[in-house]
Amino acid sequence: MKNERGFTLIEMMVVLLVISVLLIITIPNVTKHNSTINEKGCDALIKMVEAQIQAYEIDKGTPPADINALVDEYLTTEQTTCPNGNVISIGADGKVAAN
Repeated sequence: MKNERGFTLIEMMVVLLVISVLLIITIPNVTKHNSTINEKGCDALIKMVEAQIQAYEIDKGTPPADINALVDEYLTTEQTTCPNGNVISIGADGKVAAN
């Protein structure tokens, strides 16, 4: 008889069990950190828009009326929405906020 070496069914089941446990542990952590990443991305985008407002004021001599005044020359349309879906706007006092 030949000595055929291979994995038994029990060994394969143990490996699948270990992989399943690792997935069960990691997936909730990844989704929890995803919202944190989106919030930090939104904060960074707001800081960038504030910098673009300052550049607009230096070039034009007056603050922009709204976020649309910055689009095309200073921002792209993708930069007016945060990664978490909030829309960036400029308030009457010149403050940038994501709503």
